[in-house]
Amino acid sequence: MPNGPSTKKQGSDQPEIGGSAPKSQRTKLSSSKRLKDFEISVPIVYGNVAFWLGKKASEYQSHKWTVYVRGATNEDLGVVIKRAVFQLHSSFNNPTRVVEAPPFELSECGWGEFEVAITLYFHSDVCDKPLNLYHHLKLYPEDESGSLSTKKPVVVESYDEIVFPEPSDTFVSRVQNHPAVNMPRLPAGVNLPPHVSLEDMEKRRRGDTKDSALIQWFTNFSEADELLKLAAARQQVQAHIAKLRRQLSLMDSQPQQLKRSIDQ
Repeated sequence: MPNGPSTKKQGSDQPEIGGSAPKSQRTKLSSSKRLKDFEISVPIVYGNVAFWLGKKASEYQSHKWTVYVRGATNEDLGVVIKRAVFQLHSSFNNPTRVVEAPPFELSECGWGEFEVAITLYFHSDVCDKPLNLYHHLKLYPEDESGSLSTKKPVVVESYDEIVFPEPSDTFVSRVQNHPAVNMPRLPAGVNLPPHVSLEDMEKRRRGDTKDSALIQWFTNFSEADELLKLAAARQQVQAHIAKLRRQLSLMDSQPQQLKRSIDQ
């Protein structure tokens, strides 16, 4: 049985990370062949940018914010994702917001922080099971003593990868050269069907976020950054292990010292 999409979170260099990766889901696709022992991944970033309104702020509208799902390098995710549904707090008018085309983002005004549920729906040749993400909308700086600024927003983002094990050959054929998709070399002897564009894909407008008004605030996620973070975390773990070993050694030596003092 083919597996549906799963995610493998790799973290963020922002002060707070919202959301959690869902478990693998099973799915069936009636058409197309499956590529065994093969998987492709789509790096994504989801989060929010929030601006304080300053003098224009009111009791119930202190911030303007945008919550979104974007490509990790700001590429168009519309090649894989068909629509995104953002579930806002029940106090908003029409709290279930559907975004039918990329860029998959939603802007609003408000005063409170809450968890946003994001459901991603994929094209028919990708997967028929949706994927759920969760992000805690952040409006205020992590440092409570920090002053609010109308020029520098609060930014919280999470990096993740949507993994499609055993994808359909039509899906692979359609996205094999797309910059939003990470795909290893095809196994020897695999012949893909002719590339066929989806009808709604032809009608879509450009959906990347490279010209977004918020791009200057987006986090630059790269493999080099992740490797540096992993190395730093490994050093911290090793230092902590060394400290624990010293403490254990000290504890082991104490009974012997006590015994010697009694014998004397």
